[in-house]
Amino acid sequence: MYTGKRIRVLVVDDSIMFQTAISKGLVQDPQIEVVGTAFNANSAKEKILALNPDVMTLDVEMPGMNGIEFLKLLMPQNPMPIIVVSAANGIVFEAMRNGAVDFIAKPGIGGIADFTVELATKIKTASEARLVRPSSQESLSFEKKRTSTFLQSVAGGLDTDMLVAIGASTGGTEATSQILKLLPAGLPGIVITQHMPPVFTRMYAERLNQENRLTVCEAQDGMRIQPDHAYVAPGDAHLRVARRGCELALKVGGTEKVSGHCPSVDVLFHSVAEVMGTRSVGILLTGMGADGAKGLLHMKENGAFTIGQDQQSCVVYGMPMEAMKLGAVDRQASLTMIPSVLLNQLKRASHAK
Repeated sequence: MYTGKRIRVLVVDDSIMFQTAISKGLVQDPQIEVVGTAFNANSAKEKILALNPDVMTLDVEMPGMNGIEFLKLLMPQNPMPIIVVSAANGIVFEAMRNGAVDFIAKPGIGGIADFTVELATKIKTASEARLVRPSSQESLSFEKKRTSTFLQSVAGGLDTDMLVAIGASTGGTEATSQILKLLPAGLPGIVITQHMPPVFTRMYAERLNQENRLTVCEAQDGMRIQPDHAYVAPGDAHLRVARRGCELALKVGGTEKVSGHCPSVDVLFHSVAEVMGTRSVGILLTGMGADGAKGLLHMKENGAFTIGQDQQSCVVYGMPMEAMKLGAVDRQASLTMIPSVLLNQLKRASHAK
């Protein structure tokens, strides 16, 4: 029986029935204690001050002040790990942008048991998360100017015959978004595996597509990989790359869990290592666990250049840490520096051709 300090959780939802269902499910985990419930933002503020919870679950669709508005007010004054509970819509990405650590989809009828087990896992991860302040528009603008200036200094452009592979989990939706925002046009294709449920991956890709110079879409089996395009693994299948004649193409399929996940970063990285070797760059970002660490090592052993996000800028320094332990990381860098490190490597590769 677990005898350590339990994680104190506040459940915020406007449905009394759902509050009760979540609470009953979470208390089955010996590492979690539900210290209170709240039905709206004002009630939640009072409970936070009175109960000092370690983690809060937050419904984004509440009467009065919604969850996004609440996050914007709460995080600067009383930052804490928050897991957003939402129906399958794009508002969760706005919540992540405003400081939420993770999100989970509300279950359908009969799905509460599996939902609370998954939520309990996310709560444990969130309790160890480092709260990273969202980058201001000013800092993002500065970094955009710096990378744009760098690109202009590259004689002959960058090597678009390469491939960039990115893997991430908790905290990765915003980390990947920030990296892509800082990248200029004129890049090789990018393949991305982010631990995320089905449906959300499509919405995530659509959001990234609206925000970036790159064309971003959810990966589909058989798609040709093109420069200035990024492809996000669907939430219920593995993403791999393969040769198709003189072209690179996406392979999407397989639902078995690898390294505890589907889609798995290890699956993607292993395929990139085998197909692209020295013509690739692997980037492993924030996330709990070790998915991607062995795959990144395989990429490095096959001649790829590998980057790991540093501890200070990670929400959860798990996956990059495991990669560092294996000796899989050529260069460790902060989130804001990763685009420059990537561009430098692409510049070196173009000069080596």
